[in-house]
Amino acid sequence: MGGSMNDYAKKFGFKFAERPVHQSEPGISKKIVNEISEIKGEQKWISDSRLKALEHFTKRPMPTWGPDLSEIDFDNTIFYNKPTDKAVQNWDELPTDIRKTFDKLGIPEAERKFLAGVGAQYNSEMVYHKIKEDLAKQGVIFVDPDTAFKKYPDIFKKWFGTVVPHTDNKFAALNSAFFSGGSFIYIPPNVEVKMPLQAYFRMNAENMAQFERTLIIADKGSKVHFMEGCTAPIYSKDSLHAGVVEIIALPGSHVRYTTMQNWSNNVYNLVTKRAYAFEDAIVEWIDANIGSKISMKYPCVVMKGKGARADILSVALAGNGQNLDTGGKAIHLAPNTTSRIVSKSVSHDGGKTNFRGLVKVKKGATDVKSHTKCDALILDNKSFSGTIPQLDVNEDSVSVGHEATVGRIGEDQLFYLTSRGLNEDEATAMIVNGFFETFVKELPTEYAVEFNRLIQLQVGRI
Repeated sequence: MGGSMNDYAKKFGFKFAERPVHQSEPGISKKIVNEISEIKGEQKWISDSRLKALEHFTKRPMPTWGPDLSEIDFDNTIFYNKPTDKAVQNWDELPTDIRKTFDKLGIPEAERKFLAGVGAQYNSEMVYHKIKEDLAKQGVIFVDPDTAFKKYPDIFKKWFGTVVPHTDNKFAALNSAFFSGGSFIYIPPNVEVKMPLQAYFRMNAENMAQFERTLIIADKGSKVHFMEGCTAPIYSKDSLHAGVVEIIALPGSHVRYTTMQNWSNNVYNLVTKRAYAFEDAIVEWIDANIGSKISMKYPCVVMKGKGARADILSVALAGNGQNLDTGGKAIHLAPNTTSRIVSKSVSHDGGKTNFRGLVKVKKGATDVKSHTKCDALILDNKSFSGTIPQLDVNEDSVSVGHEATVGRIGEDQLFYLTSRGLNEDEATAMIVNGFFETFVKELPTEYAVEFNRLIQLQVGRI
């Protein structure tokens, strides 16, 4: 993160000594997969699906079409780290070091102020899950997957792995074999969750992998906003994060999923996020990528019902040693569906950003409207930004458009701001914040303030 590394370390890079109740030996093996199933007390169908996924991962080659992943050291990575005996619903019941970690990150305060429910994951497991009592009385479910397959087996088994099967890609297979932690959310018909639900993911161990699995089912006419945040300390060895998110937006529902990804720059962030939107459903992905060494993340909405709508807003800020390959996908399978993909990226201090987008319209999906807009800002001569859009349109009566701009900060902009009392660093930070305004306006106030602060940390302008 260039000159901002010390500032990141002060805010997010702290770490406490690891005292897990169980930690697997390094490397990938059937033994570890069985170990995870046994510790969790899983049903046979889950343990069998894990082993099938492991087999698929082993056979499938590494992707070669994006950033270079050849340095990922699977043999020396820890794939399961269980920090506590069980998840709790009271902060005071957490082990001291874990509680202090989330206290420093402001999670308990955020829960009190503006969240309807919180899940907190530490290494491989959710250590805390709690939802407001009035929502629980309305039938809203917000638990970790371990609880879900035991207490709500019918709905969990019906939808799990249907949106992102283990055969989808190599890292979805890896997640399906080793998944642990994450959230299971069910919103009953016509229930509106007016305050956000949040999950927070923290990797505290060195050279480990985190594989949370999130499954959200919004029943007919319901509405929910889910937010996730991610951080990790800075270690000399690389870590791996390969999460999977599946969303089912049933007819007339509205799901918004906001991510604030701020992994340290020694994390490979390889994530699969996909939603099914049925008739008249709305799915919004609001996705910020600030940290990580390499990110590959393309939130997707598959519009399966008439009148469904997808809105994908992706932003990326890449500094020294970072390669952020991000974007979005909109798949139109039904008539009268609408999508919008907006990407904003900034690269500086040798950082690299790529927008990778896909709009696909199936034959028979008439009267589709889709627009993709990609804007990139490059702050110096050693940084890079690229745009890789793909349009696959198999229907005539559609309106599909794409536009892209790449630019640099103009000398006239800097002159104007510095002539009014700002130094060049402050002026640059102000221009970058203004560039991301489209994204910031979509965030709750507390998150908008935090996002602007993260921008300042990342570009080293305090």
